[in-house]
Amino acid sequence: MSKLILTLDGAVLKEYPIEKDSISIGRKHGNDIQLNDLTVSGRHALIVSMGEHIYVDDLGSTNGTLLNGARISKTLVKHGDVIQVGNYQFTFYDDTETEYEPTMFIQAEIEETQIIDQNAIANKQIKGERLGAVKILNGPLANKTLELRKPFNTIGFNGIKMAIISRASDHYTISALKSSKLRRDSDTPMHNGKAIPVEATRLKEGDIIELAGTQMRFYYLD
Repeated sequence: MSKLILTLDGAVLKEYPIEKDSISIGRKHGNDIQLNDLTVSGRHALIVSMGEHIYVDDLGSTNGTLLNGARISKTLVKHGDVIQVGNYQFTFYDDTETEYEPTMFIQAEIEETQIIDQNAIANKQIKGERLGAVKILNGPLANKTLELRKPFNTIGFNGIKMAIISRASDHYTISALKSSKLRRDSDTPMHNGKAIPVEATRLKEGDIIELAGTQMRFYYLD
């Protein structure tokens, strides 16, 4: 079944199966997909199914609707296309396609098993602490930079968590998360060309992380 994968700043928020003739997107109540963001118009865009084809139709929104970075009015969408509505992105996934093209995501989180004093975190500033980030090198999110601010930052695709980047006071580490949902051996997450082990491995400036063909470079922000 075809679906839309909603992301914000590279993090997957939700997946929406395309089961209706039309799906409305906008800020107001009554839309099939409501995005509570001022960059999104009240009724912003419409996803329309016509036979075997899917179209995206801008509804005269203030900020426009982008398809793969270009402003559109009504356009046919294909597998892997990225629709931008305000600050949000929808990746169109057509599972009838024989080619498997995963959607990469990065999600910052704190594991539920940990008890953390949020006020202490907010007030604590480690002297000399450096903030790390990854820059995506290819694919729909190419050239996007994602800051690694949280203690734990998971990376993966299509909702499958594949690895975790952990933040310490003076460095970052990466470790693999085992999953039975990986469809191909080539989907194994890689670090500098080698499979990421379950044991934590320290990241160095310029290291390359690869997820199912999507590459990103780790570095420290100045």
